[in-house]
Amino acid sequence: LYLYGVVLMDKQQKEDARKALARSLSAYPCNWSAWQALQQLCSEAASLKDLALPPHWAREFFLAGLSLELQQNQEALSRLQRLSHIFPQSLLMEGLVAQAHYNLQNFDEAQSLYEDMLAKDPYRLEGMDIFSNILFVKEHVAALSMLAHRAAQTDKYRPESCAIIGNYYSLKGQHEKAVEYFRRALRLSRTYLAAWTLMGHEYMEMKNTAAAIEAYRHAIDLNPNDFRAWYGLGQAYELLKMPFYAVYYYRRATALRPHDARMWCALGQCYIHEQVNMQDLAIKCYRRAIEHNDPDGIAVHMLAKLYESRREYESAEKLYRFNLSRLDAVGAAGGQGGQGPPGMDAVEALLFLASRCKDTGRLEEAQELCERLMDVGGA
Repeated sequence: LYLYGVVLMDKQQKEDARKALARSLSAYPCNWSAWQALQQLCSEAASLKDLALPPHWAREFFLAGLSLELQQNQEALSRLQRLSHIFPQSLLMEGLVAQAHYNLQNFDEAQSLYEDMLAKDPYRLEGMDIFSNILFVKEHVAALSMLAHRAAQTDKYRPESCAIIGNYYSLKGQHEKAVEYFRRALRLSRTYLAAWTLMGHEYMEMKNTAAAIEAYRHAIDLNPNDFRAWYGLGQAYELLKMPFYAVYYYRRATALRPHDARMWCALGQCYIHEQVNMQDLAIKCYRRAIEHNDPDGIAVHMLAKLYESRREYESAEKLYRFNLSRLDAVGAAGGQGGQGPPGMDAVEALLFLASRCKDTGRLEEAQELCERLMDVGGA
């Protein structure tokens, strides 16, 4: 039944393949290959409703992995928490928990878990490509260099090893060499999704937009739920000054990651493009980004500017004040003593607020804001 399901998968008869694999798993729930094959056929949780899956601990692992695939990370963590009582020492489960934290952008927590896994199993490569992504984002060159060296010594012919080394060269700014290693990963496994997406990112850095689009499309063909590939396509078409195409791809990305402020900011930016000019939709996008704790304050600043351009000065003033307070807090945390925060966002906020206070008769406050502008040095 399992082999029959695999053949049906290859023939693109997905519904029949799902049923065959479900029957196979009812007969023998410990066939993990069948669970993995079934996961590839489930692009949404609704696909499982009509399937009679056996009540077995392997089913819980499968559902946790599927939740991760569908970016339902909190649900995945809940399932894994229950499984931890059954398998307290399982490295597979620890890897899934780390991946969930990575998806939630809890990079410190995820890094701690991956380091613990490496301490327990120094020759482990499963999941270490995701660990390399974390080190790349945090710009930990030395740690990423050590991880790449360890992966090459363990098995340089594994796709994960090539991806880790590619990330290292990317962080060093050697994008051509990074592409070479991502291509090597794909020669070892054409279905290695991460390499297609990462290679697309490298081509974007090299300003080779056509190659980037091709790489992202390969990633989507392998996994339509890869939000990074949809987001990358949006960036590529935005770079090509084709905002309507970019809107479509960013919308797909937001559907997959509705709680990610970056997706909403990118979509809002496209909506305010002069060719699109859908300001009401842009406002909704920026509000969604603020609801989901936009970490860099991009949405607050862009929404304030949008309200200013629409002459909705009261709304703009509230947002500029909020953003200025946020920048003050960031400056104080960075050891600047709470003095005028640098950067164009602060300058634009101070300029607007000074002008607004002057126009509304709040002259003393306007003077204070102008003094702050002089301290910033951007007036």
